[in-house]
Amino acid sequence: MSDCCALPQPEKQRLVIVGGGSAAFAAAIRASELGADVVMVNDGLPIGGTCVNVGCVPSKTLIRAAEALHRATGVPFTGIAVSGRLTDFRAVIEQKRALVGGLRQHKYLDVVADLPGVRIVTGRARFTGPHEVTVNGERLTGDAFLIATGARPAVPAIPGLVEAGFLTNETAFELESLPESLIVLGGRYIALETAQMFARLGSRVTILQRSDRILPSESPEITEALAGYLRAEGIAIETGVAVARVERDGDGVAVHATVGGTARVFRARHILLATGRAPNTEALGLEGIGVATDGRGFVTVDDTLATNVPSIYGAGDVIGEPMFVYTAAAEGKLAAENALTGAAKARDLRAVPWVIFTDPQVAGVGLDERQAEAAGLEAEVAVLPMEAVPRALAARDTRGFVTLIRDPASDRLLGARILAPEGGELLMELVLAIRHGITVNELAETLHPYLTLSEAVKLAALSFGKDVAKLSCCAT
Repeated sequence: MSDCCALPQPEKQRLVIVGGGSAAFAAAIRASELGADVVMVNDGLPIGGTCVNVGCVPSKTLIRAAEALHRATGVPFTGIAVSGRLTDFRAVIEQKRALVGGLRQHKYLDVVADLPGVRIVTGRARFTGPHEVTVNGERLTGDAFLIATGARPAVPAIPGLVEAGFLTNETAFELESLPESLIVLGGRYIALETAQMFARLGSRVTILQRSDRILPSESPEITEALAGYLRAEGIAIETGVAVARVERDGDGVAVHATVGGTARVFRARHILLATGRAPNTEALGLEGIGVATDGRGFVTVDDTLATNVPSIYGAGDVIGEPMFVYTAAAEGKLAAENALTGAAKARDLRAVPWVIFTDPQVAGVGLDERQAEAAGLEAEVAVLPMEAVPRALAARDTRGFVTLIRDPASDRLLGARILAPEGGELLMELVLAIRHGITVNELAETLHPYLTLSEAVKLAALSFGKDVAKLSCCAT
């Protein structure tokens, strides 16, 4: 057939992605699979966004480094002597940098390099219409747009804080020397993970938490137990703290605060902020094209991840909770599908797992007892202490417990909370149970290998109807 008789080919769709993190990359991959042209515009953090550069990857490798040092200073077995010391903090940081750089290259840049139709533009995008942005003076048009600009550490309006200087997760993991002392403002997951990490490496750490307990959204049983474990490692935890001002104090900082009606001053070499996250939306020009945001600036989307402007979608941390790298990736993929195919598939948040990488870890999925009651659900709770788990006894580490919440009428699992060493590794069985309607009785009847920590799930399920203390090993 000659060219004169060839049928005209439909024009490719173009998806313009503003952002360069996990949501953006998942969207780019899916859009490429669907045959679209993709332009990814990135500014701020390097390609890969928060997780690989300043979040999950650097924090978890440094947490493991600190744990290795902690384990080397003592073991719970008699007749064994160990010793360990930090000899070169900078070398630890350099190893972390190498890991981050390698993953950024192999899991992001190399992936995009092999994707047909994907182009990366470095620069700051600003919307000038519902179908166009400008970047470095260049006008980029598209059929659909995805806002995936992520979030950054929120800086509270504390007098003197900016002038005194502070660290965040974006700067603390780049220190060249271990701080002799550290004040952590905040008491949620970033605060607790980072505080324990630095304390185990040798810093003197004080946590200042505004609420009356750390992890205030979790049950008092979890937060009180975890606080006890952290304090046993030498971490000072102050709750109910109202910070009045911050000032320089020689080579360090001084935090003036009120605790329980008493004025106090806390001093350390550095302050680390872990007081929440703020969306990266202020320079996007969203107000000019009418994209709705909430009171804090997070992009407002519906269940299909569409904004109120038909051509524009949102995904990842920039749309608010839950702010996990795996939910961001799932949202990016879904947003690309919906934007390019006209589908209206809703995101599925029925069973979102989460883990706080303290030691012991805190992990959860679904509802806890208070949330179930607030939702008007009938809930029955079983709590299994880790001292009932043979693997924990053999390892001589029985910290924590497993809590299961079920609907007694259907025997379906409503939620779970775990406080245990490597507690996150116990979670997925419970996530699948919730997602696929596996009953608690089915969990109890499923064979679990002995001696493994996973047996804690089976024993917790059994404890709804039996006293596991009166069962022999492996008995049901």
